[in-house]
Amino acid sequence: MCKLTRTIEVKEHVQNKQVLDKLKVERERGITGHVDFTWEVSRSLAACQGALLLVDASQGIQAQTISVFHIAQERGLKRRPDCFLKVDLPASDVDRVTTQMETVFGISPEDILLISAKTGKGVPDVLRAIIERIPPPDGTRQEPFRALLFDSSYDRFRGVISLINLKDGMLEKGDKIQSLHTRKRYEITDVGIMHPEEISTTKLYAGQVGYIACNMKDHNEAYIGDTLFHAGQTVQPLIGLTPAKAMVYAGVYPVDSNDFPKLEESVQRLTLTDRSVTVQRDSSTALGQGLRLGFFGTLHLDVFRQRLEDEYNANIIITSPTVPYKVVYKNTTKIISNPTEFPDVDDARCQIVEVQEPMVKAAIIVPEEYLGEMIDLCTSHRAEELEHPDLTKYLASYEDAGYRASKLAKVSFLLNHKPVDALALIVHTSSAAAIGQMWVKKLMKVIPRQLYELPIQAVVGKKVVARGNLSAIRKDVTAGLYGGHHERKLKHLENQKVNG
Repeated sequence: MCKLTRTIEVKEHVQNKQVLDKLKVERERGITGHVDFTWEVSRSLAACQGALLLVDASQGIQAQTISVFHIAQERGLKRRPDCFLKVDLPASDVDRVTTQMETVFGISPEDILLISAKTGKGVPDVLRAIIERIPPPDGTRQEPFRALLFDSSYDRFRGVISLINLKDGMLEKGDKIQSLHTRKRYEITDVGIMHPEEISTTKLYAGQVGYIACNMKDHNEAYIGDTLFHAGQTVQPLIGLTPAKAMVYAGVYPVDSNDFPKLEESVQRLTLTDRSVTVQRDSSTALGQGLRLGFFGTLHLDVFRQRLEDEYNANIIITSPTVPYKVVYKNTTKIISNPTEFPDVDDARCQIVEVQEPMVKAAIIVPEEYLGEMIDLCTSHRAEELEHPDLTKYLASYEDAGYRASKLAKVSFLLNHKPVDALALIVHTSSAAAIGQMWVKKLMKVIPRQLYELPIQAVVGKKVVARGNLSAIRKDVTAGLYGGHHERKLKHLENQKVNG
């Protein structure tokens, strides 16, 4: 579509692959609508009037397909997104996937277009369908200026660059605008559209999506979902975005403690383009000053780590991720997302009534030949079967089911009888010993041997559930022997065996 609309330059000998993927991690991983990036999808849809639902005809409906479909409906974009099947692979099964689309989403086969970006098949039909099926923006130029801020990035010379969707009115360079969230005022220094790179224009009008630069220096001032308007005017706030809710937390520390200021600045810059990450300072007796970051999931965490390393050359240590737990005391309740803050459940002085862990209600549908393995996997994660319908599709989705009381404990690790807080884990009591033993074995493989024997222990409360001894480096007793009969060396080696 970018080629047909002349958005990108068409050259015979130049391949415009992944032109919309700006980041190295996007080009390498090809991440689409994964559940860890649901909030990113929702944020983008807030600036749209319609959506195109693209399904790979060789794979069919995936878990994220259902999730994104419902998000588009919730945003009220249209009665339903327009559907297109990607048919550029030999394994494409159009009839099967078309039936899936009709069964799951109620989309008529006549409304489904077959396309291939690789060959160009059906792409002109997509452009016509966009014009015919997706309504134009509702805003008018005569109304006072209102815009939704839905994304941002950082430029070392211009400061924060905000992406906005103009709902009403007009905006041009030199205008003075105000934020509804912070009440701060700014002067527009640059305004333009993405084509797909920045192209400066003189004005932006209602219905357009573009970027603005306004000498905003603090990244916290660019609040996602904020309403921007001309300074001094009174406008009706736009419907914003639901704040991101982190589900996984991990500690991030620099390998060199002197690099903490650089790491903190890098994370602040990076969160400008990924506002779903929550940030707060943290400290560890073993690793020093660091940050406690919240993510949607482990994939989200791994992508953020890769971006830190690729874009800012950060050399970091990441602790084991954990979910937020709820500790119910006699007189209060506390949410804990850091294992170092988790109390000793067996200590009567803590006055703990119960500990709760987050639960999800999941729907997992797999082919019959994989049913046994899937049941084993669910059982190993303490899942409880609610119903067992006889279906043959292969889908999976889940929804938040709140918190439930559970028997949890903190596994602490001691090196040479000294606790290392950065290694602590929160696990179910039934698996504490097994997990402790597994991590002790891993630590024995990665920790270098010392001049003395190093005990490695996994402890729950005051009870040692696993232990391993890392043997000391043996002294080279033959280092000072020069010349002479070889039996002299054998004698020293034999004495070392006897005396240790």
